[in-house]
Amino acid sequence: MKKETRLVDAGRRKEWTGKVVNPPVYHASTVIFDTLADMKNAIRHREKNHLYYGRRGTPTQFAFQDALCELEGGAGCALYPSGLAAISGAILSFVESGDHILMVDGAYEPTRSFCDTVLKRMGVETTYYDPLIGAEIRKLLRPNTRVVFVESPCSLTMEVQDVPAIAKAAHDHGAIVMMDNTWGTPLYFKPFEHGVDISIQAATKYIVGHSDVMLGTATATPEHWDQLREMSFQMGYCAAPDDVYLALRGLRTLGLRLKQHQENALILARWLEEREEVDHVRHPALPGCPGHDIWKRDFTGSCGLFSFFLKQGSEKALAAFLDGMQHFKMGFSWGGYESLILPVQNIARIRTATPAPTSGPLIRLHVGIEHPDDLIADLEQGFKRLRAN
Repeated sequence: MKKETRLVDAGRRKEWTGKVVNPPVYHASTVIFDTLADMKNAIRHREKNHLYYGRRGTPTQFAFQDALCELEGGAGCALYPSGLAAISGAILSFVESGDHILMVDGAYEPTRSFCDTVLKRMGVETTYYDPLIGAEIRKLLRPNTRVVFVESPCSLTMEVQDVPAIAKAAHDHGAIVMMDNTWGTPLYFKPFEHGVDISIQAATKYIVGHSDVMLGTATATPEHWDQLREMSFQMGYCAAPDDVYLALRGLRTLGLRLKQHQENALILARWLEEREEVDHVRHPALPGCPGHDIWKRDFTGSCGLFSFFLKQGSEKALAAFLDGMQHFKMGFSWGGYESLILPVQNIARIRTATPAPTSGPLIRLHVGIEHPDDLIADLEQGFKRLRAN
């Protein structure tokens, strides 16, 4: 099936839906067994989408897990209450005291904080590496390197990583490759076809698509699924049925929304390239973005998230630029239908392996599905305020 059809059909097996279109929302903790034999059978098959206990899942969660595996690949999908929980839960499932991990220097800032605090307390050492290192990552691998973590493109600075080259070096060494695939989504990047062992997504973002749910997923290859599933269960991770239902509903329009996000973002990114106030634009689909050739090779599309650097901007000027926005709202996260703007004035504080790309303020945009003319007009007025201050 084509991806558009898969988005409609995935996770809609009759055993989950019955005779209705969408899987019902099951609110459950306790599951009742009619006989001792039924209970023993459920215990034996608790890892195979059998009703056993609410934290193990119900048909609502099973349907979403099925859908993610069908869309992204992998042997199984674990659910978490947020994207960060999926990242931390996946890493914790495969490391122990004395291990070493390699983390991309441009990672999502909370991922970095998790490595620098929780993992450090556990006795797990983290080394940050240049996002553009490619196959040369082999020089950083140690005998105790357990996990190599990639995020492509990077969270703020948008470098596109050579995931296949990194994965080959890691696998030759016996390390596991985990990827934050939230930007690419299951539609625009196929992690398992590029050597990834565990693909992680903040379903909070494009899968849900409406800025009203916190949800994370981690999908694993057959070799790593059993350990991911059991360790996540032992740590108590699960996802609320109402949130999962909204994620299932979001999947159905993911393709349509992404097309509009992609189109609008490219219009704005090209417009920003011509602005005298802008030092440069970081959009993976534009030739000037680090790793653009890799993006062309490995990705089948782009989304609404990208960044640009201002040439300069005092605190007063930056406030004037941001405070008067009508359509671009200031806020964290991204992936919803609405446009967002986020300033980062000191990118150097969250880079240790590589220098900050420029000294000017970084502005991250998430371009929503509003009309691009209105979004351009909003930014135009912002630049006027910036210049005046």
